[in-house]
Amino acid sequence: MQSTRRSFLASAVAAAPLFAKSANVPFHLGVATYSLRKLSRSDAIAAIKKMGVTHVSVKEYHLRYNSTPEELASGRKEFEAAGLKIMSGGNIDLKGDEAKIRAMFDYAKGAGMPMIVCAPSQATIPAVEKMVKEYNIRVAIHNHGPEDKFFPDPQSVLEAIKGRDPRMGLCVDIGHTARTGRDVVESIRLAGKRLFDLHVKDLKDLKDKAAQVAVGEGAMPMKEIFATLKKMNFRGGCMLEYEINADNPVPGMIQSFDHMRKLLAEMPS
Repeated sequence: MQSTRRSFLASAVAAAPLFAKSANVPFHLGVATYSLRKLSRSDAIAAIKKMGVTHVSVKEYHLRYNSTPEELASGRKEFEAAGLKIMSGGNIDLKGDEAKIRAMFDYAKGAGMPMIVCAPSQATIPAVEKMVKEYNIRVAIHNHGPEDKFFPDPQSVLEAIKGRDPRMGLCVDIGHTARTGRDVVESIRLAGKRLFDLHVKDLKDLKDKAAQVAVGEGAMPMKEIFATLKKMNFRGGCMLEYEINADNPVPGMIQSFDHMRKLLAEMPS
């Protein structure tokens, strides 16, 4: 089965064009490796590399929390040897006590993650800020839509980090943001310098979590999102988080990148 999967990966992504960052924009397209959660680390790396992206946000499936320091270093080197830059890790839950939060910062440090995409609560924000200062690792708080009682939308994150360390910011999940009824483009604009990361996805129905499709097939205003990011001189990552078709995600991911690249190529310089 493993050889069959690898053969599929090789054929599925063989035609993907190499692409890292458009000359027209300062930000990077990348992959949130949750998209490839059913693949081993080596198979996920192979798929990402052939997709032509060079930036990743690593989910725990591909660098386990319970790894030894040596295992974390080895996993990090595997990504780096493939020419991939780890921009962040996550999403990581930071709702526990200070000892548990510290353990996650130790994990991020060992994995070479300069930023943690995270899900704290309002109550744990002070402890998270303490660790940010101690470890010099940025945090990008991820909004999870109407089901999230802590941070459903980017505006709730901005309120929680107002006046706090500038290394505390947002990972705006555009799909979850749209489902709250917020204007996605305006939410991105409001984040300003606190915008550290985006999780990119598309929905046929912007109110329906189950309506996710390949980017370009839905109602998400990607052209306007990219134009806003360019105007903001955003230098972070637009990380594709492809949550559907877990058993066969690569074709939809390629289709999504093709659409995003086309939009970027058409943007005025």
